[in-house]
Amino acid sequence: MKARISIIIPAKNESQGLKITLPKLSGISSVSEVIVVNDGSTDDTMQICVNNNVKVINHPYPKGNGAAIKTGARAAKGDALLFMDADGQHRVDDVVKLIEEYKSGQYYMIVGARDSKSQASFARLFGNGMYNRIASYMTGHKIEDLTSGLRIVNTEKFKQFLYLLPNGFSYPTTITMAFFRAGYSVKYIPIFTPKRKGRSHINLLKDGSRFFLIIFKIGTLYSPLKLFFPVSLFTFLMGLGYYIYTYFTDGRFTNMGALLFSVSVLVFLMGLISEQITNLLYSKQNDTNDN
Repeated sequence: MKARISIIIPAKNESQGLKITLPKLSGISSVSEVIVVNDGSTDDTMQICVNNNVKVINHPYPKGNGAAIKTGARAAKGDALLFMDADGQHRVDDVVKLIEEYKSGQYYMIVGARDSKSQASFARLFGNGMYNRIASYMTGHKIEDLTSGLRIVNTEKFKQFLYLLPNGFSYPTTITMAFFRAGYSVKYIPIFTPKRKGRSHINLLKDGSRFFLIIFKIGTLYSPLKLFFPVSLFTFLMGLGYYIYTYFTDGRFTNMGALLFSVSVLVFLMGLISEQITNLLYSKQNDTNDN
């Protein structure tokens, strides 16, 4: 499959990585343009981009990684968008692998999945493993690397979900879960990422909690029952256990038991209604896209 590929690189004070990455990208023949979104950098990011003859879009102030991704996607002219980090961790060989796989025409998104040796620390490895497992449950598909910044996507499909993408560091989480829930084919290709150039802008505690919130947000938006049903079941079992306890100790059914049973039913019904609303909204979106 022939496709015009636009490479989009969000960058905030990543001049060290760009010095290494940009010259290598010029040798990839299938790439029609390279766009660097300069997210309010205070270093010489702009000058490095000019020296390498790549298109630069400047944010007047830092808006966030996700905001830079959206800016690049809106400006890109390619049929496919390849996103990569500016810190020098993504190797050109892996970029080429993703492009070649995308050209097969079987997948709408190809993601570079990092192995355990590519994680910056044990805490990062553990955290990403937790994200992957929760997201796999929400989507019903095995997600090998939820937060990978190296991926190539179909432009038309990607732009359907621009309104969902946060402005912070969680855009890979959102777009991955959205693609799986929408039924678009996704494939993972193993990659290795060496140590980054410069300091990471991700705060493990702060941004980690945001990742969890976004997983639940997208899960609620696309598959509500998978979130509501376990809560309902847990509350029901608590009520049942409490009823059995009070029956054998006091020989009666207490108000607390009734409350727990009522809450479990209400939570389940809320999830059921949310699921129906989601299906209606999603079918309407598909009708709009078809037209």
